[in-house]
Amino acid sequence: MTEQPAAARPGSRARPTAASPADAIRLGEVSTDPSATRFGTGIDEFDFVLGGGTVPGSIVLIGGEPGIGKSTLLLQVAARLESAGRSTLYVSGEESPRQVRMRGERLEEDTSPVAFLAATELDSILAAAERSSPSVMFIDSVQTIHSADVDSAAGSVSQVRECAARLQLWAKARDVTVFLVGHVTKDGSVAGPRTLEHIVDTVLYFEGAPGMDHRILRATKNRFGSVDEIGVFHMTGAGLVPVKDASAVFLAGRRAGVSGSAVAAAIEGSRPVLVEVQALCTRTSYGAPQRVANGFDRQRLALILAVLEKRAGMPFGTLDVFVNVAGGARLVEPAADLAVALALASSALDRAASESAVFAGEIGLGGEVRPIGLVDRRLSEAARLGFRTAFVPEGTRPTSGIGVRGCVDIRSAIDEALS
Repeated sequence: MTEQPAAARPGSRARPTAASPADAIRLGEVSTDPSATRFGTGIDEFDFVLGGGTVPGSIVLIGGEPGIGKSTLLLQVAARLESAGRSTLYVSGEESPRQVRMRGERLEEDTSPVAFLAATELDSILAAAERSSPSVMFIDSVQTIHSADVDSAAGSVSQVRECAARLQLWAKARDVTVFLVGHVTKDGSVAGPRTLEHIVDTVLYFEGAPGMDHRILRATKNRFGSVDEIGVFHMTGAGLVPVKDASAVFLAGRRAGVSGSAVAAAIEGSRPVLVEVQALCTRTSYGAPQRVANGFDRQRLALILAVLEKRAGMPFGTLDVFVNVAGGARLVEPAADLAVALALASSALDRAASESAVFAGEIGLGGEVRPIGLVDRRLSEAARLGFRTAFVPEGTRPTSGIGVRGCVDIRSAIDEALS
């Protein structure tokens, strides 16, 4: 038998009572010193997705498939922060100190100053954090942490909710930034209750196509910045390397003169990105034609196919349709409709669109090409990459360096782009 001290519970969730009431303050009395609102992590792409840096006292949840690079990225962030003079505490409930040390040795960063703790009991973690007083704490992962106050296994809904809430109260009371790693389910969402995403301030998702060496970090929630911002990283033997030119990554390997290809001028958050949309239309061999979309919403694809059939006279009822956004990117904005429609028409007619053309526009049910926002940013990015023509909604103001073709409806866009 060995004697072990009982861990203190600094993060207790005790509510204020009548004997100890909480005092309200006026917002005008709160300090708004800009120098204390954010600090950089040293990785520009990571700071960009966060909205310009890390906010003290915030809770950041990072989700992604196993092995995609979540732990590697956070270990690099911890090393950069230590080199900048900010103390960190890296808590792992899945790996031993030796395993994390082996992973740190292959990185270009110096991870030796990072404080490491292998623990899964929440009270012990908070007690160790009280002793070391870190500026930033990393929890890898939240599904492995458990609290003695909840009678259930680690990773259960009640445990995840309780641990996240305790960490939130502790972090905001001490202005400590906490990064949580979250496992994902089969459908790609963070495992655990939906309240976990409501508790945290920022939700980031790590995405990557199978067989590709680049990773996309996407913000789906951010109380201190814009959502849908993306950061692109290359996975190398020495860790994750930020990619400055995301458009060049998504357009790499594009072939000229091939039907079924169109370049979409998209906006991810505030960043313009050019991606290639590929479509393949073949005669169906089954009773019902297939509709397969990778990186694009299937319901939106069905809408575009209906408009092409009704307004442009192109029959797709006997064709299998496959749409793919190259490079593992994902298009969610309506402005990608025109590129998808042109790729479908190009494949169905077996006529290639110009390799120097980009497309941006929303398609309405009447077949009209509707106006979109941030056109100047899209066209400037296309001109920077050498594109000479942009098919955009009618009335778009021209931008220097690229020609503008105004499109009234989908039929005229197809006739002009595939002539």
